[in-house]
Amino acid sequence: MRPHSFRLSLLALLCATALSAVAQTRPADLQPLPEPPPPPPGLIDSALEPQVTIIKRGEDRVEEFRMGGKLYMIKVTPPHGTPYYLIDPKGDGGFVRQDLGDKSLSVPMWVIRSF
Repeated sequence: MRPHSFRLSLLALLCATALSAVAQTRPADLQPLPEPPPPPPGLIDSALEPQVTIIKRGEDRVEEFRMGGKLYMIKVTPPHGTPYYLIDPKGDGGFVRQDLGDKSLSVPMWVIRSF
């Protein structure tokens, strides 16, 4: 046995022994964490939640996503094949198709508040 491989074997044995010793020193009285409290009233604005409408068009399942009554995204799920999205990137009603496997860069553009 060469000295280099002997050192690696010894190092691996020492690491395994140290890890097993650390694993055995856990406290036995672990308790689960309590549930987090609900958010204060008025913090969640229901107007910012999207409205989803599910429609059957022929064999396709169409999900329309609206925010503040404005349609911004459509998900089309055909019975055979992968779902695809129609997204309105500028908010002007011009929808662009985006497949699930599409790796193009999509910059997030959310409306936080409008006045």
